[in-house]
Amino acid sequence: MTAPAASSPATATAKAAERVRSLVRVGLAGNPNAGKSSVFNAMTGARQHVGNYPGVTVERRSGTYSSEGTRYELVDLPGTYSLSSYSPEERITEHELLQGELDVVVLVADSSNVSRSLVLLAQLLQIGARPVLCLNMSDEARRAGQRLDVPGLEAKLGIPVVETVGHRGIGVEDLKSAVARAVAGPARAERLLLDERLDRALRPVEAKLAAAGVAPDARAWVATRLLLGKEPSDFELPPGCVEEAAAQREAIETETGLDVALLVAESYHAFAERSLRDVLSAPVRPDARAVSDRIDSVLAHRVWGLPIFALVMYGIFSLTFTLGEAPMGWIEQGFEALAAAVSGLWAGGQDSPLRSLLVDGVIGGVGGVIVFLPNILLLFLGLALLEDTGYMARAAFLMDRVLSRFGLHGRSFIPMVTGFGCSIPGIMATRTLDDERDRLTTMLVLPLMSCGARLPIYLLLVPAFFPSAWRAPMLWLIYAVGVGLALVLALVLRKSLLRGEEAPFVMELPPYRVPTLRAVVRKMTERGWLYLRKAGTIILAISIVMWAITSYPKPDRYEVDADIAAGALVVVEEPVAGDDRLVTEEEVERRRSAEDLRTSIAGRIGVAIEPVLAPLGFDHRLATAMLGAFAAKEVFVAQLGIVHSMGETDEESVPLREALQRDYTPLTGFCLMLFLLVATPCMATIAVTRRESGSWKWALLQLGGLTAVAYVLTLVVNQIGRLFG
Repeated sequence: MTAPAASSPATATAKAAERVRSLVRVGLAGNPNAGKSSVFNAMTGARQHVGNYPGVTVERRSGTYSSEGTRYELVDLPGTYSLSSYSPEERITEHELLQGELDVVVLVADSSNVSRSLVLLAQLLQIGARPVLCLNMSDEARRAGQRLDVPGLEAKLGIPVVETVGHRGIGVEDLKSAVARAVAGPARAERLLLDERLDRALRPVEAKLAAAGVAPDARAWVATRLLLGKEPSDFELPPGCVEEAAAQREAIETETGLDVALLVAESYHAFAERSLRDVLSAPVRPDARAVSDRIDSVLAHRVWGLPIFALVMYGIFSLTFTLGEAPMGWIEQGFEALAAAVSGLWAGGQDSPLRSLLVDGVIGGVGGVIVFLPNILLLFLGLALLEDTGYMARAAFLMDRVLSRFGLHGRSFIPMVTGFGCSIPGIMATRTLDDERDRLTTMLVLPLMSCGARLPIYLLLVPAFFPSAWRAPMLWLIYAVGVGLALVLALVLRKSLLRGEEAPFVMELPPYRVPTLRAVVRKMTERGWLYLRKAGTIILAISIVMWAITSYPKPDRYEVDADIAAGALVVVEEPVAGDDRLVTEEEVERRRSAEDLRTSIAGRIGVAIEPVLAPLGFDHRLATAMLGAFAAKEVFVAQLGIVHSMGETDEESVPLREALQRDYTPLTGFCLMLFLLVATPCMATIAVTRRESGSWKWALLQLGGLTAVAYVLTLVVNQIGRLFG
């Protein structure tokens, strides 16, 4: 990228005036666990947009608000401790801040640990940003006995300083006013002086950058990076800069006997100490941390911590079933009524292709997925509560003792738990792992975490084959099988393809907090909306395609009709036991449906692959229903309904669960869940794995390897089950 050009004071003044009149762009930066998301939500409300940064899969959250007649766009930058970027998220933050396109940067700091955030503030001042310091969670700091002279700190730093309680919306209006003042006010005139000896080393490098036209705002930071031996990727460096920085680095290390990196770090921390001197009186021990320690003595206990966590997850799965049953029934009844109303439009032509498309393809396909929305929301609600209370971070700490034995990092637990909602954000979350082997290992086994797309499959099959008392245990078991298999495969990968030294586990544990209803509901609804959007787009399209390939081509004539005409079969009103020649109209329709299915495109494909899947206990109908599961796992439920409802068009149609009970055994039901748990991650997961790993090799290994493991594992389970009857 070309270095930003310098600008005159007059131009800067004109730009400041233009910023006041038009849209003001505000960046929201801060350390992880500083409450940045709560401040973002409080400032923007419902006016939010979630997308990706261009060219990468890092999530980009932005929102707007208006204050005193001016419209502001707030961009929530990925959390970082400094601009010395390592992870993809940190590189995104550094890139966005160095672009010079943000009019103001709000630095969200944890009030109980202000000094740590001031290191990032020093770097923001070095790059010429217009910062506003937001001291969040100030209520916790005050309860712990901390006293902070906010006007005194503001005078020392020369920037607006505001105290907030983000999750309650306290201080948000003051923060908006501070942003407006920062936009309208003059830029910081004086150059930030971190250390006298360091400053003497930086000036010659800055002089070369100035000669090349690098903007004054960015020179100090670029020079510091060069002094550390790191070339910023956002700048085309002029000749001689790298060499000058190397010479200054050698000179300063010879003179002081200190490593330059250590000197720079000490200078940042000295800035924080000077800024807080005489304005901050810290408590002996924060109350929030003391309470957290007492809670951790139970929940994070070295012996009881893991069993407690297992019980918590079991409770979430159990509530997903029990609380979701009633609303699930209401939605199911609604779609049944809609299907009946649409069918009624063809009173004299029930075999109309358009009627079949609307009822069996659109309503049956999409309805068969949306019916599970209450269960999806309940699962996401449970995960959001664990995350917002701070318990999820403890779970990562607890799991490190287990995961490290299988070659995984403790931080791998967060992406893996995220994978329970959806594999795609889980795979993207592996970027928090610094070691490439840790990232790849976690990424490859992550689809074994049962995502929300698989939950509708379990919610259909478990009640169909198992009594009420066994439903929650069976759901818990299938999730546990996925976790256990992921650990085993991770160990195999770290001992073979991804052999190497393991990175140490370092993670900050935030204090426990009471989650706010607004934050939890927002996370639940955002993820639920993504599920609904998928149902209304890709699942709708696939359902229509599946309807088409399961409906056409039609047979020229039905064998059952030929048998009736030849007298081989006789149609009667009631079935007669022991006489296969006597069939009811219902049986005739069922046989016609079976012939329709076998003749269709999907049926022919299912029949072709049936010999391969037969040892697993699957027939051509299950094979047919699996065809679209590669596109999206949720579609399997809709496909299963389509292939079992062929020819059953009246109000007396057999419900899908009863049809499964009639045609298959509980062993087949369990094997089906097992196979769909392990095999063929959806195509979106494969695409994201390819992007995150940077190679099709790993994506295809994930696809082929997991499918092969699924086949062998299901084969063993089915054959052993059949052996024991």
